[in-house]
Amino acid sequence: MTIQEIYELAIELGIKNDFRTKKELDEYLKEKKETYEGLGKDEKAYFDKERLINPYSDTRIHNEVGKKPIKKVLAAVDITQGSLLIAKKLGVDLVINHHPVGLALTGLDDVMNYQIDHMEKLGIPINIAEKLLHKRISEVARGINPSNHYAIIDAAKALGINLMNVHTPADNLSAQFVGQKIEKAQPKYVKDVLKVIGSIWEYQEAKRRGSGPMLFSGAENNRAGKIVVSEFAGGTDGSKEIYGAMANAGVGTIISMHQSEDHRKAAEEAHINVVIAGHISSDSIGMNLFLDELEKNGIEIIPFGGLTRFSRVKK
Repeated sequence: MTIQEIYELAIELGIKNDFRTKKELDEYLKEKKETYEGLGKDEKAYFDKERLINPYSDTRIHNEVGKKPIKKVLAAVDITQGSLLIAKKLGVDLVINHHPVGLALTGLDDVMNYQIDHMEKLGIPINIAEKLLHKRISEVARGINPSNHYAIIDAAKALGINLMNVHTPADNLSAQFVGQKIEKAQPKYVKDVLKVIGSIWEYQEAKRRGSGPMLFSGAENNRAGKIVVSEFAGGTDGSKEIYGAMANAGVGTIISMHQSEDHRKAAEEAHINVVIAGHISSDSIGMNLFLDELEKNGIEIIPFGGLTRFSRVKK
């Protein structure tokens, strides 16, 4: 496979596992095209044209050196400039990071619109979801602004290393995987939710490392009620003010990758049980499911930077 083929596969899998329908994603891309066509000539020169075909602005190819087939990949949740030196030493053909860098990081706020659609599907009126999440999206955009977005990309270019990142597509895979486990098990109590989560390899490894799934709000003997995998995809944390609306929509328990203390308190005030599955372990699930597809194509995977590699490819 070439880098472009790997990138296109990531987008394909992201779309296949998105909570939104293909029609909704097509409409999203259509809106981007209309926005682009409405720009003046000078503004068009700065528009990221990849947004016209890729609904995930936090997933990009950052450096591509040559067109040779990819045989060995270093895959990570988080990389540093030093990580790229190790990749060079190992002689890998491509580094695939999960968390966004460069243009993908500056596009993180845009992909958060995903959360608005997801909240609407849960039964929250769209006007409420938009009001609360647009506020949070603005906060994220301001928070990202001062970051040194291109430091790692500059290092990759200097070392001649192919670099890409896969964020929301991998998170979509993780959310669907966990959601399907919950749907199949139909847990009645919160302790049963924790048991289902605890059966997943990546969470078992996280527990061995001292960072396994935790109950942040509620009690294990509480009835779970309507269970939602709500804070896996969509860029980053949503609005802490959304929990009241979620409770009104009938949500009893949410499963999240991670949660701030302010978000936890808000969920507790809304009487919602919160199960924190784990950040890096949840990221590892999505990346592993994506990397399995590369493994099927004969690509060697070297896990790095927090990624706990579990292959589900039948040997």
